[in-house]
Amino acid sequence: MAFSMMQLFVIGAFGPRLVDGLRISPTVLGLTTTAGFGAAAVLSPLAGRLVDRAGPRRCLVALLLLTAVSLALIGSAPGAAVLLLAVALGGVPQALANPATNKVILAAFPAERRPGVTGLKQSGVQCGAFAAGLPLSLLAAGVGWRGAVWTAAVAAASAALWAARALPPDVAFSAHGPHITSSPHGMPRRLAVFSLLLGCGIASVNTYLALFGSQRLGLSPTTAAALVAVLGVSGIAGRVGWSRAAGKPGRAEALPAVLAAGAVGSALLLAAAIRVHPLVWVAAVAVGSFAVSANAVSMVVVLRQAAPGRAGQDSALVSAGFFAGFAVGPPLFGALASAAGYGTGWLLAAAEFAAAAVVAVPLLPRRAGARDA
Repeated sequence: MAFSMMQLFVIGAFGPRLVDGLRISPTVLGLTTTAGFGAAAVLSPLAGRLVDRAGPRRCLVALLLLTAVSLALIGSAPGAAVLLLAVALGGVPQALANPATNKVILAAFPAERRPGVTGLKQSGVQCGAFAAGLPLSLLAAGVGWRGAVWTAAVAAASAALWAARALPPDVAFSAHGPHITSSPHGMPRRLAVFSLLLGCGIASVNTYLALFGSQRLGLSPTTAAALVAVLGVSGIAGRVGWSRAAGKPGRAEALPAVLAAGAVGSALLLAAAIRVHPLVWVAAVAVGSFAVSANAVSMVVVLRQAAPGRAGQDSALVSAGFFAGFAVGPPLFGALASAAGYGTGWLLAAAEFAAAAVVAVPLLPRRAGARDA
């Protein structure tokens, strides 16, 4: 999971260096995220079916190899065109990540342990944010941003070799099992819409937080990248903690709305940081604790509610919504911030989080009514 979105966090953490080194605009920087997550959103339904049929081991090895290629291309990019191509290729491992890892959890862990394990698994994404924001950023200060990205590519290729040897073999897919057309209650579609809105806001923060710190708050590129590391650490703690809390009866379905509402406050703190600069650090912690954690809890709900044999496809549908948000959010933010300033852009993110909270509200009364009955 850490490697599956590494290219996103590299783009975010090295944003100031990429803008200067490749002579691209902030709007083009946002389009790189659109390319990657647009590809992930389109490919996610196919990826879910592929994981259900080919098995998680093969898909996880492919994920790591494709990540290595994507990172190598980013490190070699002479300009915007190759950068966009590289990040688009990185959308393939993003599409494979949640379906494959969720299938592993369903196969390897009993029901009572799955929420906690899911949170730990989802925290891997934020480990990638931390790696890009701190150790890779420090490495970039010494060997340049290209050398740091190439180092990440080698690490991904090494992880692929390990996965091919260490993971258990895939179970042969049977086309003659019971056919389930969909999971009950339209849960995946509801969570897909929630994830789309949530993803719009999170992607804007991921892509522009370091650039905001550098351009608007006067932070050095290394200090600005540390904001992404802070976001990553708080996201790790939040995803593990809230996912464990979601294991209690009735809690999982209630948390998405609560966490999205908390994310509204984190975006407002970013807007307030324009006047009170230290608030940007508090805001980075809040985004990780609420917005980023809400995505992990949505995966807990998927594993609790998915019909037999559809965990990969349901995970992929919810992920497709999330990735679509990542594709749409940054260019909207970039265009708005360029026209009206970062403060207006952060207010847009707050509105997106608020809309996600509204979409998630029906989860609580419907689930509560089902339990009372």
